[in-house]
Amino acid sequence: MSEATPGVPAENMRVSDAERAQVQDRLRRAHDLGQLDLTEFDERVRTVWAARTRGDLAGITADLPVPPPDPARPGVFSPTPGGMAMRVLTLVWLSTVVVNLTVWGIVALTVDESVYPWWLWAAGPPGAVLAVLYATGIGRNPPLTLRRWCAR
Repeated sequence: MSEATPGVPAENMRVSDAERAQVQDRLRRAHDLGQLDLTEFDERVRTVWAARTRGDLAGITADLPVPPPDPARPGVFSPTPGGMAMRVLTLVWLSTVVVNLTVWGIVALTVDESVYPWWLWAAGPPGAVLAVLYATGIGRNPPLTLRRWCAR
């Protein structure tokens, strides 16, 4: 939010659509947390978009508690030693594939005949092994179950 202009109190400053959208997001989060029912959420959102000043917007969320911070989104790999190993193996595999594909591309562009795609041998078998390891759960974060999702 920008600073108030001289002579105009901050609560009498006009609001933008971006500020209205921020308040609507705050109301949506309050509804998701169970602090507002759907009818009250709808009424307040209508009031948000009818608001003209910052004072009007402040009154809409004044009775709501400060929302908890968003939970951190878990990464693909777990923070365990198995997850670290999978992260390193994946980076090594990806680097190898990129280098081989780049070299193959340069050779294919500079030679007048077709070039055997040897980079597939660098990408395919190790990539299949990594996919099997990941599919079996090695180094992977546990799947998000309904119980864990509700606990967030």
